[in-house]
Amino acid sequence: MRAISIRTFGAPEGLHLVDLPDPEPAAGQVLIGTEAIGVAGVDVVVRRGTLGDLGFREGHIPGSEVAGTVLAVGEGVGASWIGRRVWAFTGVGGAYVERAVADAGNIIALPDDLSAVDAATIAGSASIAHFGLSRTRFAAGESVLVRGAAGSIGIAAVQLAARGGAAAVAVTTSSAERGARLRELGATHVLDRAGNGEAPLGYDVIIDIVAGEAASTFLRRLNPNGRMVTLGVVGGPLPADLGVAVMTEFQKSLTFMTFSADTVPADELRAVRSESLVAAARGELVPVVHEVLTLENAASAHRKMDEGEVFGRVVLVP
Repeated sequence: MRAISIRTFGAPEGLHLVDLPDPEPAAGQVLIGTEAIGVAGVDVVVRRGTLGDLGFREGHIPGSEVAGTVLAVGEGVGASWIGRRVWAFTGVGGAYVERAVADAGNIIALPDDLSAVDAATIAGSASIAHFGLSRTRFAAGESVLVRGAAGSIGIAAVQLAARGGAAAVAVTTSSAERGARLRELGATHVLDRAGNGEAPLGYDVIIDIVAGEAASTFLRRLNPNGRMVTLGVVGGPLPADLGVAVMTEFQKSLTFMTFSADTVPADELRAVRSESLVAAARGELVPVVHEVLTLENAASAHRKMDEGEVFGRVVLVP
C-alpha cells in the first residue's frame, strides 16, 4: 500500500510517499480502507520535530484520524463491522496510509448521510473543543475568547460556545475575510492575532490552540475567576514567564490548564466523538473543509499549514 513517511524532520519536504506491505489487524483491531485522512495541527508539530523527545523517529507515519470502510477484523472483533463505514482514531500516527489499522475501541460507525471527508474534519476537532470548554467549566452567559480560531479545533470551539449560550465569542484570526466567516459560525467579536480590536473588557474563558510566547499576554486578559486552557501548541511551546503572569494576576484567582484527550475515560471520549458526528450529520455542527488533496500531496498540505493558509481542515484522500 502507499503511505506517507517522515524521512527527515523539519520542513514539509521531509514527507515522502513510500510503499509498505498491507497491514493485518491484530487481536482487538480492525483494518480500514481509508477514504479520508484528517490533517491536524499536531501532525505538523510532529513533522517539524518539535516533539522529538517523545520518541518520534524517522520513518514515522503521521496522522491520527481516518474515515473509511472496515475491510477486515482481528480476533475478538465482531465480523459485523466488516463493510461498515467508520471514523477511527489510529493513535499518535499511522493515518497517512491507504489502509489503516485501529483498535476496535477507537472506531465509530458513521451516520449514513455524513461523508468520509466531513467525518475526518469534525470528529477529532469537535471532541477536543468540547472537552476544552467543559474542563474550563464554561457556562451560558460567559464571555469566551478562542485564540487561533481558523483551524478545525478553533472553528468547532466557536460553534460550541455559541450553541452553549456564550454572551460573547471573540476570536483571533489573521484577516477580515476569515473574521467574516467566523462570524457566520457564531463569533461576535473579531480580533487580530495579537488580540487587538473591538473586544470585551475581559474573558471568563480562553480556549487557546496557539500557545507560544504571547500566551502570557492573553492570560492577563481573563476576568476574575477566569479559566484558560491550552489545547495545542501550533505557535510553539508555552513561554517561560507563564508562571510569572499567573502570580502577577494572583488576586484574580485565575486558572490555567492544559488538556489532552489521553486523560479522558475511553467511554466518555467515544460518546463525545459519536455525538459530534451525529451533530454534523444533522447540520448542528458545520465541518469546514479547506481543501481535499490526494495522499501524495501531503507535503503541500503541510506547507499550507505552515504558511497559515488553511481555514478549517485539509483532508487527504488516497
